[in-house]
Amino acid sequence: MVNRLERTVRIFATGFCFVVFGVGGLVLPMLVLLWAVRDPVLRAQRVKRLIRLAFRAFLGMMQVLGVMRCEVRGRERLQRQGLLVLANHPTLLDVVFLMALTPRADCVVKAALRDNLFTRGPVAAAGFVCNDSGADLVQDCIDSLHAGNNLIIFPEGTRSPRSGGLHLQRGAANVAVRGRINITPVTIRCDPLALSKGDKWYHIPVRRIHFVIDVQEDIEIAPFLDGVPETLAARHVTAYLTDYFSPEALGAQLRT
Repeated sequence: MVNRLERTVRIFATGFCFVVFGVGGLVLPMLVLLWAVRDPVLRAQRVKRLIRLAFRAFLGMMQVLGVMRCEVRGRERLQRQGLLVLANHPTLLDVVFLMALTPRADCVVKAALRDNLFTRGPVAAAGFVCNDSGADLVQDCIDSLHAGNNLIIFPEGTRSPRSGGLHLQRGAANVAVRGRINITPVTIRCDPLALSKGDKWYHIPVRRIHFVIDVQEDIEIAPFLDGVPETLAARHVTAYLTDYFSPEALGAQLRT
């Protein structure tokens, strides 16, 4: 009886958090207008800072309400500039975690987010890279990194399926190879798994979810470029990342 009541409370708390997130998407553009400056670079930096603070407050609220717990390891590795941050993508909250933890966070967003009522204001003001830029997408990512932003990419392109299959797109590897940029890998684990692909917001597990965000040592890109064409190097990087983020590898990390 007590467990059922506690789970019911968490369902209502989760619904409240999603409402707050949606309202925040409407309010944030108004704050952006109040804080706006003419210089687009300075404006984007300010908006990124505002989004980071908003996401940190949102995650803090979720923890206070008992929706989830969070453990962050290696946080200091994100306190640099020009990082290419690649992560696995098990849940809906992954981007919120990484943008809350990473200064000057940039990310590749779907064109739908640019057109969505709740997200188009912050996306446009922050100058996020949009995935409909075609052949220029990789160069846009490299330019963002060279400008000192920290670019967050989920190589899968979408949340991982519950089946455990892992299929990485080659775009993230192309950014690393063509830009000669080392990779800062982040592994995200959620126990028990919730808010994954296909889940409804009210599909709440029987116990409070526990996130572990683990910022790992950088992956050097130079060895992949030794004497091979960029296209082949990108394939090798993608294969390496597929093994790195595989469920088996994540399970081994969890046991250590």
